[in-house]
Amino acid sequence: MSTLLATFYFFYFAIVGVYIIFMPKVLSMAGYSASEIGIIFAAGPLVRFVLPFAFAKGLKLNGKNFNAALLIMLVSAIAFALSLEHFYRLLLANICFGIGLSIVLPYIELISLESLGKERYGKIRLFGSVGFVLVALVLVKFLDSADVALIYLVSLTFLTTLVAFVIARNSHDTINKAKDIQNDISLLRDWKLWLGLTLMQVSFGAFYNFFTIYETDHGVGLDMTIYLWSFGVLAEILMLYFQGRFLRSNLLIILQITTFASAFRWFLIFLFPQNLPVLFFAQSLHALSFALFHSAAISYLFHLYKHRSLAQQFFSGITYGFGGFVGALLAGYVYELFPAYLFLSSSAIAFAAFVSLYLWHQNSKIKAVS
Repeated sequence: MSTLLATFYFFYFAIVGVYIIFMPKVLSMAGYSASEIGIIFAAGPLVRFVLPFAFAKGLKLNGKNFNAALLIMLVSAIAFALSLEHFYRLLLANICFGIGLSIVLPYIELISLESLGKERYGKIRLFGSVGFVLVALVLVKFLDSADVALIYLVSLTFLTTLVAFVIARNSHDTINKAKDIQNDISLLRDWKLWLGLTLMQVSFGAFYNFFTIYETDHGVGLDMTIYLWSFGVLAEILMLYFQGRFLRSNLLIILQITTFASAFRWFLIFLFPQNLPVLFFAQSLHALSFALFHSAAISYLFHLYKHRSLAQQFFSGITYGFGGFVGALLAGYVYELFPAYLFLSSSAIAFAAFVSLYLWHQNSKIKAVS
């Protein structure tokens, strides 16, 4: 199972690499405005936000529905490739792509945590980071047209679908046993926690959707921008490999440290958009702001709630979904209206995430004492 999970993460996050690093630039080259790019890339996360509520209200994840999600993911990737010059068709394809992604990944994450444990999880998850950085380094050498990036997107989606299908067939018990567990997740009761996790992803909107455009607009070459992406992922890989010792500590403190580090990271990019040594240092903080934050967050939710599968769905849907939707939309309009302040706004949002998680931690201490 470890080999299958590592292979899945490799191909899945290779897709993410194509999607995040190259697709915004492809759409920009095709003549789309910053706000249109923001709308297109906000649609998928919005679907990820809506779907967990459907599962909370009774939609069941069984083998049949899981396979349907895989099929939707593959067909929508093909539709995305065929709709580059048609805004609304592209938007619809991206929405369907979001549906597939939003169902598949959280359950693979659940299978990983249950079969590997939080300390071994990072050593398997790092293969996703390897896939991300390899596709970035390879594709940048061959990206002479939009068709190349789109071929990579479709091919990697096919491979991801195939591996996920095999994993699901070998993990029926993990998928099916969550059906009878009562929902113990309350977003209103735990709003400080969920607000902090969500704001963290909102702050990533500028980075995920506009970092390549932002840096190339400031005179940094596309090759160097890809090296910046790759350096951040290398830092992420190192953290995923060695993070087991950190995850034995207080996970809430880790979440606060990583959100504060993210606010500092975005502030550095705002101040020094052309200073390569500072940019590389800022990218090294990806080890904290993505790798350690992500592992600490899913591990904390895994132990906080009894309905573990739904907790992972909500984490994917609310933080990466709704947070990604707001982040992409906000970043698109900020970059169109106030381009110089794009990453300053991200820094302020990440700091607000830190404050919210700090308040949740203090509230948890009070409950523990009482």
